[in-house]
Amino acid sequence: MDFDPALLRAFIAIKETGSFTRAAERMHISQSAISHQIRRLEEQAATKLLSRTTRSLTLTEDGEDFLRHAECILKAQDALIRRFATSSVSGAVRFGLPENFIGDGLPPLLTRFTRQFPAVRLDVTVCPYLDLRAQVDTDKLDLAVVLALPGSPPGGTVLRETHFVWAAAHDFEFSGENPLPLAFAPMPCVHRQVAIDALQDSAVQWRVAFTSPSQQGLRAAVLAGLAVTALPLGDLEPGMRVIDGHYGLPALPEADFRLIWSTTTKTPAACAFGQLLIGECE
Repeated sequence: MDFDPALLRAFIAIKETGSFTRAAERMHISQSAISHQIRRLEEQAATKLLSRTTRSLTLTEDGEDFLRHAECILKAQDALIRRFATSSVSGAVRFGLPENFIGDGLPPLLTRFTRQFPAVRLDVTVCPYLDLRAQVDTDKLDLAVVLALPGSPPGGTVLRETHFVWAAAHDFEFSGENPLPLAFAPMPCVHRQVAIDALQDSAVQWRVAFTSPSQQGLRAAVLAGLAVTALPLGDLEPGMRVIDGHYGLPALPEADFRLIWSTTTKTPAACAFGQLLIGECE
């Protein structure tokens, strides 16, 4: 037996409002029409769902059970409608992010967006934080995820808070006889600048022992025990350990990942993608 969703909605409206009259007003139909719908529903269910007197309106025991199933059916139907509803949003979204943001969570996010907005083209750029901010400022990107430090330009939506740490391999050894070996990306690089700014006010003797523009390359050097690096805590990988306070290393600052927008190109498509990303990070 198939229950008409319109009848289920009428039944739920009566339960929520406690009145045939108020339920009819909510559904923009007459009281006689909603009464007819409930009679049809009870005939289909072959049981009485509502107990009605001049002073009260309550669900029968079967009505309570029926309500739970009706709510589940309508919730599933609403989700199905949202999933396959067509959208008038079109165009392109130029989105930038650093390679260490979201990770395995990015492909499902992109899939959900393209299914919900099939007429929108996604142009995704992956590059360092400073480049991303510059591209948003020059309208080459509609929105981007950047890393904000104390003193960074204000604005944007905070997606995730973090802080920088010193990281080394679990088996990293340092005698202190030579300068501490460090691994950094070439300048300009936020991670490198954060580390150097902190080291300038310390007594640590250090040297750049490994350089790579790739985060994967830097992590490989750290995991091999060749050097120490500075990175956001969330980027720590298996085989690495935090060595804050070891070897005289100074404390590193707090930071957060922020979603920033172009001030001139905030299209409906870009807004829709940004809201989806914010919801994913909440």
